Amino acid sequence: MSGFTSSLKVGPKLGNGHFGDVHLGSDDIHPELAVKVIRPKDTDTPEKWQQRKEDLVKEGANLKKATHDNVVQVYYVNRSTTEDAIYLVMELCERGSLQKPYEAGPISSPEVHRIATHICHGLGSLHDREMLHRDLKPGNILVTKNGIVKLGDFGLVTDEMVLGYADLGYSYTDHLAPESHGTGLSSKKSDFWALGMTLYRLLHGDAWYRQGPLPRYSVREGGYADRLTWLPHISGKWRRLVRAMLTDDTETRLATSRGALDALAVIAGEVAWECTLNEGSVRWTREIKGRRIEVDLVRQGKLWSWAAVSHPLGKGSKKTLGSSGGPVAKALADSQLRKYLGG
Repeated sequence: MSGFTSSLKVGPKLGNGHFGDVHLGSDDIHPELAVKVIRPKDTDTPEKWQQRKEDLVKEGANLKKATHDNVVQVYYVNRSTTEDAIYLVMELCERGSLQKPYEAGPISSPEVHRIATHICHGLGSLHDREMLHRDLKPGNILVTKNGIVKLGDFGLVTDEMVLGYADLGYSYTDHLAPESHGTGLSSKKSDFWALGMTLYRLLHGDAWYRQGPLPRYSVREGGYADRLTWLPHISGKWRRLVRAMLTDDTETRLATSRGALDALAVIAGEVAWECTLNEGSVRWTREIKGRRIEVDLVRQGKLWSWAAVSHPLGKGSKKTLGSSGGPVAKALADSQLRKYLGG
């Protein structure tokens, strides 16, 4: 690896993660950069940290080869000359990661479809180079100012770290494939398991995701895909795609970029409902032909009721388009809504 780029300037912190703080930076060639500053952990012995530094510097040459529109470009990796740290210098993705949009609530099907398509191209590029991501989750998916979705933080997790990293309780644990729980080994197929978990989370948002049993406690038992709960607007096509990625059997798991892109092609063009979760209620909205459609699902004790109302964006009167006809069991309300919403 070439010597440290002396023109690098490290500016204010943009965010932080398990592997280090991310700062805004620049050098003589790039007016704006992202610089991940990787420092020793409290649990690192001097020997362990020294080995990790050497491994990261060696891996830098490999990371630079991962050139693709949907992969964050790493420019160089080297030891800092001013502190005991490794600087991972890469392109800046101005809109940040998908972590905050995911935490804000469900992302619409068409937008998740666009994100998934970009991710599949990027992940396929890494796999074609015999590289694994090992840490695919909303926080490691970045977006440029032009809306291009890119995979970031690839190559930082190694198989030697997988189970130990998972035991720390980070969200990574929820994306650990069942076979990895036992062996601590990663593969292209375990990357696609993590992609399936990521798509499920983006479609439902953080609040919904945390209502159910977290996979870190149940994936190793098997059959996790069969226990997923779904918002009623999520179509059968999405459900089949996610379940196919979360199949326990590695022989039948959907685990190729080409296969995933083919499945996504079938989903293209679905109705774009915006979904908002509140305490005891859910609202879906969309605009069409000068009107705003609002569908509200409301808890009433142990029962639920829903109604769909069309509001004019200009002149006109509101219209009731459908309803549960009064309080009904949650399963019946979900079934009715799935039919109405197109899920």
